[in-house]
Amino acid sequence: MFRSFALILSGNLSNTLLGMLRSLLAAALISLEDFGIAATFMVAMAVIEMVSALGLKQQIVQAREGNDPAFQAALQGFQVLRGLVNGMALVVLAWPMAWFFGLSDLVWAYQLVALAPVLRAFEHFDAQRLARQMNYWPTLISGALPALGSLLAVWPLYLMFGDFRVLLFAVLLQAALSVLASHLVARRPYQLRFDRAIMATSLRFGWPIMLNGILMFVIFNGDRMIVGRELGMATLAVFSMALSLTMAPVGLLAGVLSKFFLPQLSASKDDPAEFAALSVVTIQAHLVLGALLVAGVGLLGGPLLHLALGEKYAAAIPLLTWLALMQGCRVGKGASSVIALAVARTGNATIANIPRVLLLLPAWYAAATGQGLLVVIWLGILGEILGLVIALWLVMSRLSLPWRPLVPVLIVSAVLAGVAIAHASRLATGGWMPDPWTGAGLAILLGLSLAASRQLRGYVARRQIRRYDES
Repeated sequence: MFRSFALILSGNLSNTLLGMLRSLLAAALISLEDFGIAATFMVAMAVIEMVSALGLKQQIVQAREGNDPAFQAALQGFQVLRGLVNGMALVVLAWPMAWFFGLSDLVWAYQLVALAPVLRAFEHFDAQRLARQMNYWPTLISGALPALGSLLAVWPLYLMFGDFRVLLFAVLLQAALSVLASHLVARRPYQLRFDRAIMATSLRFGWPIMLNGILMFVIFNGDRMIVGRELGMATLAVFSMALSLTMAPVGLLAGVLSKFFLPQLSASKDDPAEFAALSVVTIQAHLVLGALLVAGVGLLGGPLLHLALGEKYAAAIPLLTWLALMQGCRVGKGASSVIALAVARTGNATIANIPRVLLLLPAWYAAATGQGLLVVIWLGILGEILGLVIALWLVMSRLSLPWRPLVPVLIVSAVLAGVAIAHASRLATGGWMPDPWTGAGLAILLGLSLAASRQLRGYVARRQIRRYDES
């Protein structure tokens, strides 16, 4: 069990760290305005990727027939069609997006972003298939090598361009390397099939994921669009830096937990008792790691950002703990999605994201009327708290899971959030170091969150994992 978890963690950790280093290096080299412009390209790419997400890679892990070569070829064929459509859509949307951000002279750059989904359409799905047997080496390699190549390209690209094009071409290079790496680690030959029946099945499986992807785009990028349009590119650069430094650990933690628990939950879904027990463990693991994110950013976020970028991004430091609270709730909310996905109930995440989306309208009003960036963030936190409550209620009620094992860790998490809020309020007055009492409180509460998760500790002590029987 520990070997599988360590492989997932090391792979996701390397991807996260390399991505953070790329952002930090680019931010240190180019101007605030150029970094803000580059952030809008990420929004453009996310528009298409998130709103067309069908969960094809998750489906090959979740489906009983996921090991079938014909099924895999059909999913890869569907992925090619999806990528080509996404690329064409980005070309069409380039002008309105450039106009929205007041960058009409950069339509060509938004059109160039369309290459990324077209390239990634030809990725091999064998790394995901091998994950069914908890073999994560291919996933580790195919994720880390492209991220490393993209990081190493930043300095040469800076010498060539010296502006927002550094990140634009670094992202395109990573997309190309991702395709190459996915084929290098594959054990099966790459095949494409265009099977209408399997495509229809994938659409039934994926339409709630696609709907949730639309909401996820609005959630992850709605704040950026509001800030960029109402508060300017320099403020967007500061906000994007703080947001990316808190979202990167979310991607790490969510990716690790999903890759580790989804194959086990899918393999145990026909045994109600085992599935219920593993579901409780999954929820506790998400809550504990959400607490780890909040405590970790509260303790280390300010010092690390100050060390890396100095006074240039000092305005981002007071935002870090607030954003960590927002993302910590999102990590906790992720348990519901993983459990529901294992039994093909892909609509839970969509419902849980509705409060966050609805609160974007008041956030836009707040930014437009000069109430400041913090009000936008506070409304985001409120939306994530409501979403966490809804997500837990959905999964617990629909699958008849017991609430009692979750009460202790939920109480500890609430207290930890209170300490983090006090810390964030103090940083608003200046400084970047946590005071000793706050640091000690966060560390103690983090330990208590694990102590309060008895089922999770028992699962770790047993060192047993469930795999698909594909003999």
